[in-house]
Amino acid sequence: MSATSLPQYFGKDLEAMSFAKNYHDWILSEFLPYIGPVIAEVGAGVGSFSHLLLQVDIVRCLQAFEPSQNMYPRLKKALSSDRQAEAIHGFFGQNQIGAEFDSVLYVNVLEHIEDDAVELTTAFKTLKQGGYLLIFVPALPWLYSNLDRDVGHFRRYLKQDLIELVQQADFSVVKAKYFDVAGMIPWYVNFVLLKNSIGVGSVSLYDRWVVPTMRLVEGLATPPIGKNILLVAQK
Repeated sequence: MSATSLPQYFGKDLEAMSFAKNYHDWILSEFLPYIGPVIAEVGAGVGSFSHLLLQVDIVRCLQAFEPSQNMYPRLKKALSSDRQAEAIHGFFGQNQIGAEFDSVLYVNVLEHIEDDAVELTTAFKTLKQGGYLLIFVPALPWLYSNLDRDVGHFRRYLKQDLIELVQQADFSVVKAKYFDVAGMIPWYVNFVLLKNSIGVGSVSLYDRWVVPTMRLVEGLATPPIGKNILLVAQK
């Protein structure tokens, strides 16, 4: 694929979420038992989550894929000092031959991919036998907002629909759960009703004051519904 056909991404959500350290730590803690030595991070953006992955002791190789023309240079710069990391400008699966990864990770990425079923089939082919698929996506179609549309989300998922989609790609689901129940109402009011855009200030406040408490609460009891879905599956 030529450089001119690669997309550009101007979503402000990446800028704002780069400040959500507690939130990313929470997601990583859920994925930690399933992270292997060789990882593919699909849609790595500006590398915010990549840096957390590289702090995991078991990780010895991270290939971070980013097709966006404007995000890739920032990703490359962010990872340039780490020998374990490689920033790849392109779509995942373009140059993969056979099974090579222990874990394939999609954090807030699968919703950007129009044909998510084909993408999951690609992920299956690139994973070693016994390897893990790690997915974090926005949940609940009724929370779909102008912000979702503006940043290129094709959908928000229901848990059972995501489970079935992953199973259709021949994965065995290890766990799937709704995540961040407290975020539902702020999201609905700000982005569905008021049609606001996301901002660094609001993200930082939520990350500092709400996320630590909700991480404790949801660690004790999985909520029946939530703003996001976290799923782990195995080949």
